[in-house]
Amino acid sequence: MKLRSTLIAALLLPITLSGCMPMTYPLGVKNSAAQLGENIFLTEDGASLPLRHWLPKTEPRAVIIALHGFNDYSRFFDMPGAYFSKQGIACFAYDQRGFGLAPKRGLWAGAETYSKDLQALVRLVKQRYPKRPVYLLGESMGGAVVITAMSRSDMPEVAGIILAAPALWARSTMPWYQTSLLWTLAHSLPWLTLTGEGVHVVASDNTDMLRALGRDPLVIKSTRVETVYGLTDLMDAAFSSASLLRGNTLMLYGEKDEIIPKEPTYAFLQRFLETNSTATTVAIYQHGYHMLLRDLQAPTTWKDIEAWINVNPAKLPSGADNRARQLLSSR
Repeated sequence: MKLRSTLIAALLLPITLSGCMPMTYPLGVKNSAAQLGENIFLTEDGASLPLRHWLPKTEPRAVIIALHGFNDYSRFFDMPGAYFSKQGIACFAYDQRGFGLAPKRGLWAGAETYSKDLQALVRLVKQRYPKRPVYLLGESMGGAVVITAMSRSDMPEVAGIILAAPALWARSTMPWYQTSLLWTLAHSLPWLTLTGEGVHVVASDNTDMLRALGRDPLVIKSTRVETVYGLTDLMDAAFSSASLLRGNTLMLYGEKDEIIPKEPTYAFLQRFLETNSTATTVAIYQHGYHMLLRDLQAPTTWKDIEAWINVNPAKLPSGADNRARQLLSSR
C-alpha cells in the first residue's frame, strides 16, 4: 500500500537527516476587538474565520456554536443546522484556523489558539443573545477543542456542551509502534503529507455524503505530519481533562465508530462520569458510525439533541441513553 510504504521508508530515515521539529502556527498579537459579522468571525489578532449561520424565523429559544472535525470545515453543520433552526435554535459554525477557507490552510494552530478563538466567539454570541442559553457542539476534533476549552478557568459559562464522537484517541491508548512512528516522522519530516490512501476504515454509512466530501475542494485530502502530531497533542489534552470537565453534558458515540476506538472513549467516560455523573447524558447508537450527525440515521441524533436542549427529558427519544447505560455498566 502506498501509505504504508511511505511510512516505513520515512521511519528508516535518521532523525538527524533534517533536524526538523513539528511546528504550530498560533494566533498573532492582539490588535483589535473580536467581531461577529454576517459571514465572518474576526478574531482579536485580525484573522478572518469564515462563519455560517442557520437562524430561526423568530427569536431563538437557544443557540448552538458548532465546531467541525479534522480536515473538515463549517459546512459540516448544513443539515443539522437547518433542522435545529426549524426547531427554534439558532446555529453558528466557523472554519477553524488551518481548515476550510480559514488562514494558514493545512497548518496547525495549537490547542490554546483553538480554545481562545472559541472563547471569543462565545462572548460575542452571548452579547448578541444575552437572554438565551448557549450550547457548544463539537464533532470529533471539534469535540476535543470543546473539552479542552471548557476545562480552562477563563472559559465563559455556557448552558451545556454536546460532544459528537469526540477525538479522544490519546497516545496513552495507542500502540507503541504508532506513537513511535508519529514522533519520528514529526521530528524528521514534519512537512511530509499523508493521504490516508490504503487505510480502510468506514467513517459513515452515508456513501453519498462521503462521495460529496471527496469532491469538495475545501475538505483537506493531504495532511502534514506535524498537523497530525498537533491533533494528537489535542487528543492527549482532551483525554486527560475528563476529571476537570464540569457542567451539563450530552455525549454521543456510535458503536460502529472506526475512527475513534472504544477503549479511549469508554476510559474517558468512566473517569468523567465519576466526577460529573448527575449532569451527564451519554447516548450510544447501535448503528452509528463516526460521522453521527451525517450518517443515514442522523435525524435520530438531531432529535435527541433538540429534545435534550428544549425539553431536557429523563430519557432521550431514541433510547440511545438506555443502551449507553447497559453497555457502560457491563464493562
